[in-house]
Amino acid sequence: MKIDLNGQVAIVTGAAHGLGRAITLALGSSGTAIWVVDRLAAELEETAALARAQGIDCNALTCDVTDSSAVTALVEHVVAATGRVNILVNNAGGVVGQVGRPVEQIADEEWDIVVRTNLYAAFHFIRAVAPTMKNQQHGRIVNISSGAGRSYSLTGIQAYASAKAGLIGLTRQMAKELGSWGITSNCVAPGFVRSNPATERQWQAMGAEGQRALVEGVALKRLGTPEDIAGAVLFFASDLANWVTGQTISVDGGSHMQ
Repeated sequence: MKIDLNGQVAIVTGAAHGLGRAITLALGSSGTAIWVVDRLAAELEETAALARAQGIDCNALTCDVTDSSAVTALVEHVVAATGRVNILVNNAGGVVGQVGRPVEQIADEEWDIVVRTNLYAAFHFIRAVAPTMKNQQHGRIVNISSGAGRSYSLTGIQAYASAKAGLIGLTRQMAKELGSWGITSNCVAPGFVRSNPATERQWQAMGAEGQRALVEGVALKRLGTPEDIAGAVLFFASDLANWVTGQTISVDGGSHMQ
């Protein structure tokens, strides 16, 4: 069954590479006009150029997603240009260059920036798009959490696991609050995917034995790809998920079964 999203408008955050780029191309190939967002301007433009080369209507906007006023202005710009926002994918996040350390060594500002990047940013965008989606009586919110939000983080970063768990809670709360307006709120919790410089460094740091153990812990005996994650987002954004809200789906090859 081909998913048809022609005429819809999507905002995808954290779209400079990896999961965000794959999500952009998946939504765009189904007919969605995409506004991609990231703070990495050069890489973001690469995503937009790849999308345009495939015939996708794609615009790039740089933004610090932890800045609530900047997020509000960005969403207002998209609505002014298109008149609507049908799909919001909150993919921006990550470990912000940090590595795992004992909790007693973590400074307030180190905790804060990870939580702001992974959780506050999603809240900022949901708050900004909610009035437009309510007026439309329709909307699809898809948040990208992590296996770390359902269990623990392989990185050992306390703030990352906490923020990703918070994102699952925010997903459920928004489903309850916004459902009366035909707005769904769902979440994808990816397993380990080599999708960006941070995850590539993590993979290399595991060494051959650690890499082998990680793959052996996956029921399907392979790592995921960005396209695997994009497929779940596409489902939640489509009419196939019309009566699905408040849900978190693990896309991890069966890692959670171990």
